[in-house]
Amino acid sequence: MLFFEVPFRDKGELAKGMMLRYLAQDRVVLDELFRRGDELHNDPLHCFLVGLKLFAEMFADLPEAHPGCLAASFAYQDQLFNRDIRALNADGILAWRQRFRERFEAIAAIYPPKQNVDFDALADMAATLVEGGLIMGRMLNDNSVLPKQILLYRDFVQAIFGGK
Repeated sequence: MLFFEVPFRDKGELAKGMMLRYLAQDRVVLDELFRRGDELHNDPLHCFLVGLKLFAEMFADLPEAHPGCLAASFAYQDQLFNRDIRALNADGILAWRQRFRERFEAIAAIYPPKQNVDFDALADMAATLVEGGLIMGRMLNDNSVLPKQILLYRDFVQAIFGGK
């Protein structure tokens, strides 16, 4: 009989470990994409637009439809997880909101929006379209859905702020 140490004592602990790993990887990927955009231009609008383009290209380069999002899976099955897991998931979405809102505030300092816009809602739109794009792409077996949605969001942001 083989004995080995089990790294997680129950499924809740496993879920928490998976969520922490997912959130850390998500942060690294987004930091890198938008850092590259920042390196290519001084203007916050153009930096953001470049970051979104790189984000779309990342998904377009996947060989097959993205398998889905751990955060979305946990959200749909939230009754299976404890309060800590649900809080981690919410924190991940709020981190996206914060990241994008900060970008919009920097952009608005140079390019005031052409209409009143709630920056939190505009930031949430990014997470919403990524989750929805993943689902649609998987349902339609079409990995071009999400990159197209990201590029459409990019056009929408550019239309709100204008720019040169």
